[in-house]
Amino acid sequence: MRLIRIFRLSQQFGARLDPDLRFLITRSIPLIDHNIINSPSAAKSFCAILRSPGEVYPILMQMHEMGVLGRYLPEFGELTCMVQHEYYHRYTADAHVLRTIRHLDRVFSKHDQEYARYEKELRKNDDPLLLYLILLLHDIGKAEGVKNHDVNGVRIAQPILTRFGIGHEQQEQILFIIRNHLEMARFWQRFDLDDPKTAASFAEFNEDPQKLRFLYVHTYCDARGTAPTLWNSYKDAMHRTLYVRTLEQFEDDAIIEQKRKDQINMLHQQLLQKKLEGISEEEIEAHFNLLPERYFINTHQDDIELHLRMVHRLLAQIQLAESMATLAPIIDWHDDIDLSMSVIDVVTWDRAGLFYKLAGALTLAGVNIVSTKAITRKDHITIDTFYVMDPDGGVVSNKKAREIFEKRLHEALIEEKELMPEINELESKIMAKTKTKDMLPAPFPPSVDVYHELSLKQTIIEVQASDRIGLLYQLSRLITKKGFDIGFARIATERGVAMDTFYIKNDKSEQDNYTTSLLELREELDKIVKE
Repeated sequence: MRLIRIFRLSQQFGARLDPDLRFLITRSIPLIDHNIINSPSAAKSFCAILRSPGEVYPILMQMHEMGVLGRYLPEFGELTCMVQHEYYHRYTADAHVLRTIRHLDRVFSKHDQEYARYEKELRKNDDPLLLYLILLLHDIGKAEGVKNHDVNGVRIAQPILTRFGIGHEQQEQILFIIRNHLEMARFWQRFDLDDPKTAASFAEFNEDPQKLRFLYVHTYCDARGTAPTLWNSYKDAMHRTLYVRTLEQFEDDAIIEQKRKDQINMLHQQLLQKKLEGISEEEIEAHFNLLPERYFINTHQDDIELHLRMVHRLLAQIQLAESMATLAPIIDWHDDIDLSMSVIDVVTWDRAGLFYKLAGALTLAGVNIVSTKAITRKDHITIDTFYVMDPDGGVVSNKKAREIFEKRLHEALIEEKELMPEINELESKIMAKTKTKDMLPAPFPPSVDVYHELSLKQTIIEVQASDRIGLLYQLSRLITKKGFDIGFARIATERGVAMDTFYIKNDKSEQDNYTTSLLELREELDKIVKE
């Protein structure tokens, strides 16, 4: 029993183990038998270690290195030195789990401002033990294989929680997170966060705010413990956005609706009082009348002002243009140092194939598209925003990139020039220069999924493929050529793998042959990703 208790004492008094004592412990591991594993007294000592927020990782690491942790918790011992043949993971399964706990320690100790934001959400939870148990057990199912490890993890973890004397209600919370520990990242990676239905659907999935808080902090620690460079400020912002908007859903519907109306009214009044130079009150009124509520809820005031000025310039151009086809887009390109990205806003007349032509022009400009969002006013003026990066990350450093983008976009929109030949030529040049690959190919088979997400009332395409120049252009062009509109796209590229999501729709969605059209689209997309 002392083989467990000694580590609690070491933690409690900040005492280091004498070398002779360490030797004695490692030679006494066989004493941890079935009786100790199932002992309420040993469980009490072990849980006391996990109830010391900010001080758990060093002790568990020491127990692991000396062989005590794997012996006392044999289910965890199965993960020791287990190589994870997965896309993201850089560490063995046991090292990954312990690293997630180190990050939870940093959350509780408010290691820096970012960690402190997560600690603030944990104050509403009385017992730190629960989240430490979640992290300790979240990958326990990998002992039986990576596939379905979340489901297997629930089955393996439940008897452990019973051994530790965890109550039924708390067990339900822990097992819910273990079963769904990948879901929150999936939501903000795949779905449109500006769509109110996304937060409503995620709230229904979580059932209560406490589970949401656990999942929020768990997802952060899990990602931080997976690979050193996996997390960044952009992902943190999306993660936070989904959390805040989902948390609001647990309030009364009438309160939520009133909050939104008050927020939009206040924004409206602030813009009117600001008296934007060159922008009449009528233009501001029109902007608020012609755009849906979601735009004003999800768009910063500075961006709304920028869009108003851009729309004003576009309307001024209409009076001079010979026809709508000759109407040049209004473009704003600026660097956002906080996001470590460049942000491109394009305001133009809505037209067929706009998205893929924008994507093609950006491809030829030599930038990587990270994410995009679009909104169209009732008068058919569309506002498209692209978040882009250098191929090596960070804001776009090539000073000629904007000039190239504007030139190619003019060719595609005004001259109706096909960009694919030049994209192919650019790809050939890049491949000729790249004699050796700087990374091993990720073990991700190319795939295309087309499905109806009932909770969001959306038809969604998910693409996973080896990234290459022009891939996004090819995919989005095909979607358009098949008669579908792209309402939302999230573009993600990591370690040479593209993981893209599109919301699509067309006027034939109610017709009998709609499903057939989707199947044909899927087959042709599949050919592109497998080239």
